[in-house]
Amino acid sequence: MPAKNADLHGSAPDKCEVALLIIDMINDLEFPEGEMILPQALKVAKRIAALKARSVEAGVPVIYVNDNFGRWRSDFSAQVDHCLHDGVRGEKLTELLQPGTDDYFVLKPKHSGLYSTSLELLLDYLQARTLILTGIAGNICVLFTANDAYQRDFHLLVPADCTASNTCAENEAALEQMKLVLKADTRAAAEIELPRPGATGTKAQHRGSSGLVAGNCLLSQRDNGM
Repeated sequence: MPAKNADLHGSAPDKCEVALLIIDMINDLEFPEGEMILPQALKVAKRIAALKARSVEAGVPVIYVNDNFGRWRSDFSAQVDHCLHDGVRGEKLTELLQPGTDDYFVLKPKHSGLYSTSLELLLDYLQARTLILTGIAGNICVLFTANDAYQRDFHLLVPADCTASNTCAENEAALEQMKLVLKADTRAAAEIELPRPGATGTKAQHRGSSGLVAGNCLLSQRDNGM
């Protein structure tokens, strides 16, 4: 935990050992493979939206980790606006996953969300040690982010129904790699049991026999009125 400025001057008021990362879902899909990935991306967008709603209710911070389109600018709202109003292929993805006012965002220059970005610093301030990774493409940016997170000793959940790649075979191979090598739990999003609202200090669990998968998760200070 940082020794000074515990909330990053008000920029990171939440404190939770779990964080939900939504990777590259604010996406115009205006590239050669965009049409190929769109059907699967739409399916996972609906599941991610449901997981996000549960996370917000439980006080789990939501972080959009996204590519930057066009000229480099730190203006995520412009990217959201572009995807919603410029008639792009990925418009429906953004409609399903529009960021909320309390969500965080990190723009990344390359594949991994942890390469040359502020994500690691943000996670440090949030006190997050378990990451739920979702998004596209499962075999590229999700996988690269998972690799870097694993090397930083984060615990990983990568729900198999919340990632998509150009083909199902590519996505399944990436999930198997993350499960085998990165020790990621890849069960479905609905099987991730998040803390109930107001259950300060409870633990996020899987429904099943595998036991605890995440540490204590405190509700957002904003949600608690603190």
